[in-house]
Amino acid sequence: MITAHAPAGYIGAQLLRRLKPAHLSARAWSLYGAISGILPDIDMLWFYLVDHRRVHHHRYLTHWPSLWLLALVIAFLFWRRTHRPVAAIALLFTVNGMVHLCLDSIVGDILWLMPWRDTPYSLFTVTARYQPWWLNFIFHWVFLMELAIWAVAAGIFLHNRRKTP
Repeated sequence: MITAHAPAGYIGAQLLRRLKPAHLSARAWSLYGAISGILPDIDMLWFYLVDHRRVHHHRYLTHWPSLWLLALVIAFLFWRRTHRPVAAIALLFTVNGMVHLCLDSIVGDILWLMPWRDTPYSLFTVTARYQPWWLNFIFHWVFLMELAIWAVAAGIFLHNRRKTP
């Protein structure tokens, strides 16, 4: 996925809106959802600014499903026990972190068994045919999935706008 992480995070926030703390606006909850949808890609800063693109960013700790799964379990247990606002926000962030990795697994190699096994997994492979590199993803049929995620997010957004006076 190239463009659909933020709208997928927005969708996640809408699906988890029952968890939204009372003091938090629907707009803030949605924004947290969009941000949490792209959070694993924070490693792009390291990838470009420090590592100079030597190691693919999907190999960094922020793209390890074991880390996100552990954080998700902790956030869930914290939320179940306390129902505190920070626990609900942590749960939103960790759920969307896992969604991010699932979306990346469609055509981007994710190390699902890391740190125990250094094997990348993806459902489909995008063949390098075009320059620049991102055109290979745009012209691949899987990009239709990204457009569908955008369409669902837009539909939810417009539906919510009509409901709100």
